Amino acid sequence: MGDKRSRFEALVLPHLDAAYRLARWLTRSPGDADDVVQEAFLRAFRSFDSLRSPDARAWLLAIVRNCHLTALEQRRRRAAEPFTEEHEAREPAVGGAGSGAGAAGPEEATVERDERRTLTRLIGLAPEHREVLLLRELEDMSYRDIATVTAVPIGTVMSRLARARAALRESWLEEAEGEPRAVR
Repeated sequence: MGDKRSRFEALVLPHLDAAYRLARWLTRSPGDADDVVQEAFLRAFRSFDSLRSPDARAWLLAIVRNCHLTALEQRRRRAAEPFTEEHEAREPAVGGAGSGAGAAGPEEATVERDERRTLTRLIGLAPEHREVLLLRELEDMSYRDIATVTAVPIGTVMSRLARARAALRESWLEEAEGEPRAVR
């Protein structure tokens, strides 16, 4: 058991941040992301012996994605309750507000505003497009690894990525023209 744990910590634990980022984007909720990551790490540890690659990141992120899909299905079966005002009040502001924002200079404020706009555009994307864009651009994963995580062919990954980039570009251009519209 000790050898399995030390190998797990060496191969899988370094990808905890990537797992949380993916879960956070998929769930759009810090609390739900915590739950998904916790379940994913439990599943990963239980099935660690089935890992055949020395690079565990794609394997772990596939587990995170599957845990998210399982949680969604469970919510659908239980007829999920709408968010309460109390839950929404606990949500942190996008862009890290409250983490020393009063001390930020004009440059930092501009960067933060641009990041919030980008996040808003990302959130507006279809989930399958947002997922591949995040894995490619934020996690710097290869198309092959993204295909492994999302369980779709590489061609589908490339197609979704192209559509996501086009939608973001269109949204950005519309925003620059002063006519923001909903992202598809």
